[in-house]
Amino acid sequence: MFVRTILTLSLSCIFAGTALAASTAEQPLNPKVLTDVAVQDPIDPLAADAASSPVANTSAKITDQEQKDLNSASDTLNTLQNSEDQNADIGNATTTTAPVTTSPAAKASWTLDGMNNAQWFENIGKGQFPVYARAHVMLNNAHASPGAIDGSSGKNTLKAIASFQQMNGIKPTGTLTKETWDKLVANQAGKAAFIEYTITDADLKGPYAKSIPHDYALQAKMPGLYYTRVTEMLGEKFHMDEDFLKKLNPKATFSKAGEKIIVANIRNEVPEDIHLIVAHKGAKQLYLFNSRNQMIGSFPATIGSSDTPSPTGTYKVTGVAPNPWYSYSPSNFVQGNNKKPLSLPPGPNGPVGNIWIGLSKKSFGIHGTPNPSAISKTASHGCIRLTNWDANDLGKKVKAGVTVKFLE
Repeated sequence: MFVRTILTLSLSCIFAGTALAASTAEQPLNPKVLTDVAVQDPIDPLAADAASSPVANTSAKITDQEQKDLNSASDTLNTLQNSEDQNADIGNATTTTAPVTTSPAAKASWTLDGMNNAQWFENIGKGQFPVYARAHVMLNNAHASPGAIDGSSGKNTLKAIASFQQMNGIKPTGTLTKETWDKLVANQAGKAAFIEYTITDADLKGPYAKSIPHDYALQAKMPGLYYTRVTEMLGEKFHMDEDFLKKLNPKATFSKAGEKIIVANIRNEVPEDIHLIVAHKGAKQLYLFNSRNQMIGSFPATIGSSDTPSPTGTYKVTGVAPNPWYSYSPSNFVQGNNKKPLSLPPGPNGPVGNIWIGLSKKSFGIHGTPNPSAISKTASHGCIRLTNWDANDLGKKVKAGVTVKFLE
């Protein structure tokens, strides 16, 4: 069960601070300057008594069998990376030299029916097309996350396709072949990729913040680092890029209960039996493996940078903390003119998003982000950064003690 008291977590990744984890219920905030104390290691928020956690004293010890599994998974991922065609048009079929088609029927339309009925065709090419929008949703539902759904080709799309191919016995090129498309459609089992959604009073009620100031001292005075717009909230709710959501609904005001909009019909879970997590730095990708050493999921990820690299080696998950408080400490990083520690409230626009998955490596973990569309396209301060929805989906299923390997 979750600990009901606020738990201290070390989060010196995005802005090299620390975080406090609270229960999922919103807590009142009384801003105050904190005493600068030594940074503590992450503790296990899944255990009533952190000292009794099974990973408390064996946090990074790997058994011989786990090492064999790691070696096998590493070989699989290295093969996958070497197989991806980084220079190919993502939509191109590899077995055709047919000219690019520009017929409206082939590229469909940005309507509900147009996207749901979009079909694969040869030489799709690079760009933003309804066929990619449908593919993004099908990839998301098959646990090969493309990140923020936006209907565009790109590296995140290539990596999602390659992961799906790997998980389904297809050569992992990252190319959207006819074989890959047919398998995606079969896995979707007739489920519409896009649906009509009715905006509710709860959607409009929020809470929302007028804005999120850059200055941490001002953030610390806020009741929560909430969403700032209905479209921002709905984008994350349906795993969509906010601008893409607006493009699909050009006449929507997003301000009236009862208003109908088009959204992605997405899943909100990852598979059970997460046995191993591999953070592939070169691919900017997080991969999940089950106890049979089969890849069962993947997410685009931002993993460290040249200035603040992520760790090397193998660690363990120590626990999961929803809605973490973020404790800024100038001893780790100076933000603006803030020379004293500050406590930043929870919220999806917090420095670590709205979830923290702690690792046995001090100050490192897997977490969300306030900028989902930038995932794998920017750098982090050492941790593994996912979209809020991917991090939350993972946090619901991962258990303390799961092995996490950083692969170059």
